[in-house]
Amino acid sequence: MTYILGIDSSCDDTSASVVVDGSRILSNVVSSQAEIHEKYGGIVPELASRRHIEMIWPVVDEALKMASVRLETLSGIAVCQGPGLIGSLLVGCSFAKAVAYAKGFPLIGVNHLEGHIFSVFLLEQRPAFPFLSLIVSGGHTSLIRVDGFGSYRELGRTRDDAAGEAYDKVAKLLGLGYPGGPLIDELAGKGDQESIPFPRALMPGTYDFSFSGLKTAVRNYIEKVSLDNSSDESLIQNVCASFQAAVVDVLIKKAEDAVKKEGIKSVTLTGGVAANRQLRAAMKEMAERTGIELYVPPVALCTDNAAMIAAAGYLHFVKGDIAGLDLNPRAYLPV
Repeated sequence: MTYILGIDSSCDDTSASVVVDGSRILSNVVSSQAEIHEKYGGIVPELASRRHIEMIWPVVDEALKMASVRLETLSGIAVCQGPGLIGSLLVGCSFAKAVAYAKGFPLIGVNHLEGHIFSVFLLEQRPAFPFLSLIVSGGHTSLIRVDGFGSYRELGRTRDDAAGEAYDKVAKLLGLGYPGGPLIDELAGKGDQESIPFPRALMPGTYDFSFSGLKTAVRNYIEKVSLDNSSDESLIQNVCASFQAAVVDVLIKKAEDAVKKEGIKSVTLTGGVAANRQLRAAMKEMAERTGIELYVPPVALCTDNAAMIAAAGYLHFVKGDIAGLDLNPRAYLPV
């Protein structure tokens, strides 16, 4: 059996996981920094890096103990090398390189987006190639055609704000706190999504996304009605519901168009925003309507986690794609 230790420190969560043969999770430990960044209304990179330094070994140690695996029995170490916050990435990469050097383990660099793509390989049933991967997170919104491991074609990406970033910014405008995604999702379920006609940037002829105009429309509406924390709760709920409906409509439209044009029979939904209940339901409805197979990981594997890094790392390991100790983190790293 092949035991891969995965490490992810790409943003504000420190995570470590032990995965066997790229498919069976023995442990998946995540240390969140949400409480640290909440009072700032967003991630403070310097604070994130310092917290990663404090938590990286305790998290790895806990992952090994939960998996009942000794460090010496590992087959290799997979670490997220980008994209992400460079200071945060540096902590994970430095730790992984140090352990790989000290123990003589193979070191595997993994693209964070590749981790999201192959998080579905941790499911009991996995999609057959080719499949369409819709990645929706705080830092990325992309449509990627996956023809095989290492064979990717990006069909579309966000031109400005990622969907998750738009959620956080709108939540801040509404005074809801951080992270904004779960808060808006909860309030949206109590509101009327047709109450406010927020725009949908569909951009015909392209699979690209744009959410900055929607964010601006929400801000203008908030200013127009003088909405604040003392406003009627139903009004805030309606803003959340209408905003979320606009985001979901665009994501579904682009994914459905791409599936039809590419002639693909399987689609995956991954990334932190894939935890959104309305998006998951809308994707399921679209899949049933069009007759395609939909694969969505459980919520714990949608948000940033090291299990997906270990899963993708295993595929690199089998392929013989081993990194040297000169592996460096990269804030921008195309898939």
